[in-house]
Order: sequence, then structure tokens, then C-alpha cells
Amino acid sequence: SAQQSFYRPVNRMASRLIAAALLLPAAFIFSAQAADVGAEIVNARTHAGLAVKADNLAGVHMHLQHTINCLVGPGGDGFDPKAMNPCANSGAGAIPDTADPTRKNLLEAAAERARAGLAAADIATAQTDATDTAALLAAVK
Repeated sequence: SAQQSFYRPVNRMASRLIAAALLLPAAFIFSAQAADVGAEIVNARTHAGLAVKADNLAGVHMHLQHTINCLVGPGGDGFDPKAMNPCANSGAGAIPDTADPTRKNLLEAAAERARAGLAAADIATAQTDATDTAALLAAVK
């Protein structure tokens, strides 16, 4: 009948809206779970270690920038979009992806040391800051 043919598209649309409403929260859950803080911390610690071993100031600075990018994520304090972000596929940065206040404080302290090393004008100071950064990241459980 004419009435049934009118309601078919309406019912189909209503079904799709209900399905979308039910699936939307799942999308947020999966995107929230997509962050791998552990991988972000390991990558940051790896680059801090590479900074310690670099044989020139430019190398120390490069790896400290990679460490900072992993820790703070895009838009974070000191993030450089021109430098590599080894954690680009792991999440939004270890600091923004971490909920635990103790871990977050250690990560922020590590980022601060890495920023200090990035600002250092001599290799010895920069490598000392990189060593401190690596130690702080190793303390994050």
C-alpha cells in the first residue's frame, strides 16, 4: 500500500540512525585504546639513549627532539613538526596519553630535561641532559 511504501524509507533511515548511535561510542573506545603509551615511552627512551651516544651536538639535539616529540605529541610544549616523530603511529604523545599522575610527572620531568638538552650549546651538557632524560624514562613503570 501507499502508506507502507512511505514508511519503508523512514524505517530504513531510523534503523541506520539507531545503528550509528550504537556504534559511535565504540569508535571512541577504539580510538582511546589505540594509544600505546608503553611504546611511546620505549621510543622516547630509545632516542634519549641515542642522544647520549651521538658523537656531535647536532646528533644529540636531533635525538632529543625525537624524544620530545614522542613525549609531548603534536601541539605539546616543544613539539617540532619538522622533526621526525617516532611515536606518530603510537598515540598523541606519552604525556597526553597517560592518565596516572605519578607517571605523568616523571614523563613531564623527562621532557623538561630533554628540552634543556636541546637548548644546551655544548655536547657535554646536552649529553648529561640526555642521560638524565633516559634515566627518568627508565623509572616510568
